[in-house]
Amino acid sequence: MKVLFVSLGCDKNLVDSEHMLGALFEKGFTFTDDEAEAEAAVVNTCCFIEDAQKESIDEILALAERRTAGELKALVVTGCMAERYRDEILKEIPEVDAVVGMKEEERLPDILWEVLGAGKAGTAATASSDRALPRRILTTGGGYAYLKIAEGCDKCCTYCVIPSIRGGYQSVPMEELVAQARELAEQGVRELILVAQETTLYGTDLYGDKKLPELLRRLSEVEGIEWIRLLYCYPEEITDELLYAMRDLPKVLHYLDMPVQHAADSILKKMGRRTDRRELEEKIQRIRSVLPDVCLRTTLITGFPGEKEEDHRQLMDFVERMRFDRLGVFTYSKEEGTPAAKMSPQIPARVKKKRRKELMLLQQQIAFEEAEAMSGRVVDAIVEGRIAGEDVYLARTYKDAPGVDGALFIETMRELMSGDLVKVQITGSNEYDLIGVLA
Repeated sequence: MKVLFVSLGCDKNLVDSEHMLGALFEKGFTFTDDEAEAEAAVVNTCCFIEDAQKESIDEILALAERRTAGELKALVVTGCMAERYRDEILKEIPEVDAVVGMKEEERLPDILWEVLGAGKAGTAATASSDRALPRRILTTGGGYAYLKIAEGCDKCCTYCVIPSIRGGYQSVPMEELVAQARELAEQGVRELILVAQETTLYGTDLYGDKKLPELLRRLSEVEGIEWIRLLYCYPEEITDELLYAMRDLPKVLHYLDMPVQHAADSILKKMGRRTDRRELEEKIQRIRSVLPDVCLRTTLITGFPGEKEEDHRQLMDFVERMRFDRLGVFTYSKEEGTPAAKMSPQIPARVKKKRRKELMLLQQQIAFEEAEAMSGRVVDAIVEGRIAGEDVYLARTYKDAPGVDGALFIETMRELMSGDLVKVQITGSNEYDLIGVLA
């Protein structure tokens, strides 16, 4: 039975998808990317913001047409949208045979076989188990993989639906994470990218204290893993102990993804964030004092309810002064069931887009200057693959997380493999991306 598996949304969702692929494979399913070949389809959905929700719905509806036409024998929906809107999906899209919540994902193979065997529509899985999922089937390539170290979140920012969908913060036991890292290394993974809704609180629920520094030390001992990258580090939870671990452990990259969301104190308070602008600037100064070569990445939300032009100007000033290496900007998305959805005034879409554009143009200039300043430096890079028909390879430096940051193009006649770690001399830049040759 050939399954078309569609994974949408964030890297944390991708980890879930890879576990589900492993579970399906163990129960006799094979996979295809060709819709014409697929006999069944699974969509792992996202509903974090409105655009992600629309993408999920569009994908489901497109496959529902194939189900109606008899080209698919089963259509199953899982993931965040399945958890949040399972009854609505079954009611509004009858072509969907089963909706599988996130705590039930390991039962996906059995549910899919039941649907295929009985042809029964409208099944919502309810049972769950604590049994660990089988070995993952990696989809990332390029020598890297995401390691999800926790599930859920306790922060309850006023714009976010994640706590209501994925529940409270739950760390994955350290021994299990180390075992997963060993398995990934055996599959050729060289770079581990640690993800969670918030990585910096790792261990507080299981061990009564922040254990991310200890986890980094344990993962650094795994043979075959050469790079460890941290994403989703909340500023108020970044401790000196964590910074010292990053400084002292050679495998841990000097890269911090630290979402700050805004810099105007009035907006930060409305967002339910735990820091103000002064604290953010002090934290950034501290990080750079311990890790002078750190690459700081952040994300911002513009157009939050009640955001005035003065608030936007404060955010622009903050971005200009802090000079983040990497920065992404989202326009505020009004999400059903969140406190922010009831706040007023809601900002018009055209204003949100205008403010986002201004922030991105400012950051673009900063990023281009930073890229130009890299010229002449020798850096380590991980190879992702070769550009078809050219003696050029796509790679990433420690400053580049896959999918969200820039890239390094290596010009060489030498044959390289995905996952190779090489030294590269930077010879130039092209906007966000770097160009170099083997050193």
